[in-house]
Amino acid sequence: MMEDRVLVVDDEEQFVVAFSKRLGARGFAVDTAGSGEEALQIMRQRRFDAVVLDLAMPGMDGIETLKHMLGIDPDAQVLLLTGHGSVHAATEAMKGGAADFLEKPADFADLLEKIRACIATRLKLGLQKSEEEIAEILRKRGW
Repeated sequence: MMEDRVLVVDDEEQFVVAFSKRLGARGFAVDTAGSGEEALQIMRQRRFDAVVLDLAMPGMDGIETLKHMLGIDPDAQVLLLTGHGSVHAATEAMKGGAADFLEKPADFADLLEKIRACIATRLKLGLQKSEEEIAEILRKRGW
């Protein structure tokens, strides 16, 4: 059985290390990035079932990183996480294609539930695309 892949993106190294260990202990394959730019490089090489992305980072912030991530992988399931939450930021994130938005400190059980929901959505989207591709092949061949 394949492990679900999660990318954790945050400039707070202690958070990344601790959070990644907790996810790894629950059977997730975890990659980490300390910046939006680094996360995009990683996403160009691998596909992830869920991404946990910090909103406030130096350089490229979470909203801009989200936009680029969706350019690389339009089906990416991204949870924005921030210690600097606001209604405006949450609205912007959801309009920008985020799967959800949580404020730090987020309850780990809640965050885990949101990650699992992202993974389920990712799987559903993949199945839908496969069904559409099969239907198109059948239509073209007249079967």
